[in-house]
Amino acid sequence: MKKKEQMVENSLGEKRPIVKRRVPAKVYLKKYWQLYAMLSLPLIYLIVFKYAPMVYVQIAFKKYSIVQSIWKLPIADNHGFQYFIKAFKTPDFRRALKNTITLNLIDLVIGFPAPIIFALILNELCFKRYKKVVQTIAYMPHFLSWVIIYSLALQLLAPEAGMINLIWKKMGHEPIHFLDEASNWIKTYIGFGVWQNFGWGSIVYLAAIAGINPELYEAAAVDGAGRFRKMWHVTLPGIKSTIVVLLIMNLGNIISSGFDRTFAFQNNLVMKVADVISTYVYRVGIKGLQFSLTTAVGLFQSVVNVFFLLMANWLSRRLGERGIW
Repeated sequence: MKKKEQMVENSLGEKRPIVKRRVPAKVYLKKYWQLYAMLSLPLIYLIVFKYAPMVYVQIAFKKYSIVQSIWKLPIADNHGFQYFIKAFKTPDFRRALKNTITLNLIDLVIGFPAPIIFALILNELCFKRYKKVVQTIAYMPHFLSWVIIYSLALQLLAPEAGMINLIWKKMGHEPIHFLDEASNWIKTYIGFGVWQNFGWGSIVYLAAIAGINPELYEAAAVDGAGRFRKMWHVTLPGIKSTIVVLLIMNLGNIISSGFDRTFAFQNNLVMKVADVISTYVYRVGIKGLQFSLTTAVGLFQSVVNVFFLLMANWLSRRLGERGIW
């Protein structure tokens, strides 16, 4: 379909197409050179620390040897896909893949709405001093390492000496094994994840809410809308684009799990549900010295994440949202 030209009317009443002159690149560089100079620093960082190391991705397709240059390594069997096939034939990898997807989906369903709900409630608070106190308390867990958080979990949830189980036993009940039973471990893992991230994640939504035109709330009040109706018909539509972008970014990490969180919480009693791809790569690749195998696993993980990211972005644009590009 031919693009419709924009027309302008001159003093004689004649309509002529608008001619847009293309500004040379050197004009932009000369006018905004400070911005381009600032942009060069993160660009150099990305090239040096993100793109240059991608050269070593070829290890996934070669028989790795620590004494040989990666350029001289022989190609692996099955046209270079030996270690991809080996990974999918390994029960531990299949279990780690299943656990990663399961934990991330539960985390997405429960953890993703939490900062949105918190931001909506926080926005409705009238007392500014109380609001700041609540924000500070909610943000604090984000700055704690997972080792510290697990230490807190151990002090609270240990079967014999944990504070919660001590109170529970005094009420005449048997202790609950939060950290060494599979079903309880998943609930504990997800719960502490939500607790650590919901306060910090709400910052983006609060910033988006602050950008909503106040006149929309005034118009809703004139129409007789209460607080809940304003929240539902004004605030949520106002931050919908932000929610979609963050959802797409979360879907882009659907088979990635943070190593420190899982490694801190897992133990031998719950490995059947706690072993994820990141801990599998550490155990088999670094400790087991199978670098080609775990490079193949990491490359597979990245490709699947990119696929989910592209699909989520495409779907959001099909549904009328902006997406991330």
